[in-house]
Amino acid sequence: MLTQIKGLHHMTSMAAHAQQNSDFFTKTMGLRRVKKTVNFDDPEVYHLYYGDEVGTPGSVMTYFPFPHIAPGRQGTGEVGETYFAIPKGSLGFWKERFIAHDVTGLSESEVFGEKRLRFDGPDRDGFSLIEVDGDSRIGWTNGGIAAAEAIQGFHGASLRLQDTATTSELLGFMGYQKVDTQGNHTRFAIPGGNGADFIDLEEVPTASRARPGAGSVHHIAFAVENRAAQLEVRKALMDTGYNVTPVIDRDYFWAIYFRTPGGVLFEIATNEPGFDRDEDTAHLGEALKLPTRYEQHRAQIEQLLEPIKD
Repeated sequence: MLTQIKGLHHMTSMAAHAQQNSDFFTKTMGLRRVKKTVNFDDPEVYHLYYGDEVGTPGSVMTYFPFPHIAPGRQGTGEVGETYFAIPKGSLGFWKERFIAHDVTGLSESEVFGEKRLRFDGPDRDGFSLIEVDGDSRIGWTNGGIAAAEAIQGFHGASLRLQDTATTSELLGFMGYQKVDTQGNHTRFAIPGGNGADFIDLEEVPTASRARPGAGSVHHIAFAVENRAAQLEVRKALMDTGYNVTPVIDRDYFWAIYFRTPGGVLFEIATNEPGFDRDEDTAHLGEALKLPTRYEQHRAQIEQLLEPIKD
């Protein structure tokens, strides 16, 4: 069993409109845009990162806004819902705020003993705010959101699968422990994690496969402290039979990827070097930062990208 994984690192999804995406996460949800860069494989597409003040691992939601992308179709083999942690007692604040911002899909429930508010993102992404007691992480306070209500980071995520058995085994190998079952949802938690500690497996054996598109999660990333820990995880996964990519430099972290038995793409990402490696903390996410290999094409890339107004 692995011990290097410390919870979630980030989630990366796809969107249809860069400006709409930025407005939703910064103005409606009150997160900080901590990086404005481009897709490593398609520099004509933004890669936008949102999180707490410094983009702490376990707080960062990222997006590829592909112009003219078709909407995704929900189904199995994907992340079904992303959970954000909010301070206990703040659910009412968020419900009122979301109503005022015309957020759709609002519904309240209690699952695994936690009060939650489900809502849709701008591309019908599936999200929930979950009240968490005793979470010491400090959220980004912005736009009328005080520390008593601010999103503290991820709480976890759910994976929607036709069969959960092999993914349950994988999570156990990754260091997660089964903690509860409610209906067709089974909850796993990472001991001593970073706060973004939970993965829920939703078993829906008769559902059709998801079709990726706007609103779909591209991959879910798990955090390790450094490159040495990442290499240990990579070797262990490969020894177990998983086809894992080589280590890839993503500028703000190093990454490896592998496809899970249920079809979800997993990433293992390092906490180092962080989002302040090329920007001062006070100005994170303001300037367009390009991977080194694209810097010589900056003028052309900036002409192709839709300007984003803050």
